[in-house]
Amino acid sequence: MSSISEKLKQRCDGTCELCSSEPASIEYVVSPKDNSSIENEVALCATCAGEIESKNNPGHWQCLAGSIWNTEPSVQALTYRILYGYRDQEWASDIMSSVELPENVVNWALTAFEVKEIHRDANGTPLENGDTVVLTQVLNVKGANFMAPKGTIVRKIRLVPDNTEQIEGKVNDATIVILTKYVRKN
Repeated sequence: MSSISEKLKQRCDGTCELCSSEPASIEYVVSPKDNSSIENEVALCATCAGEIESKNNPGHWQCLAGSIWNTEPSVQALTYRILYGYRDQEWASDIMSSVELPENVVNWALTAFEVKEIHRDANGTPLENGDTVVLTQVLNVKGANFMAPKGTIVRKIRLVPDNTEQIEGKVNDATIVILTKYVRKN
């Protein structure tokens, strides 16, 4: 969050783009986008910015019944994101269902709720690049003509980016792909 730019001030006529009742004084970037473009930003008042951070007063967000109809995708995305956090409350659900937003705006809004897929060992412990693991069973290493015995220590593993069930590591100086269900974090 930073002070508001002249372009954003013009777009919002100096008023908060969420509550429309207080002067806008804060430039809020809607993640995961950056502040490289005004299209990624929302002009907020101090009250709305504070409520986004504290989440202490859900009743404040009744004002979003108006901002959900804003023509700016960033305002729509932030509005939807806030409402989604209260989706179990009838008022928020009603506001969300009052308008059909473009799919890309809804996806942008929901990025805040995505859980990054995590590589986990046989016990469910999260794995990270550089971890040391122990094999929990004998592995027949295809193409290398050897068997890696149970209890083999594999240091400095590398996570396979597109597959949370696989890691890479060196066994007998050969880099091999190992299924995470056959390792335990050391």
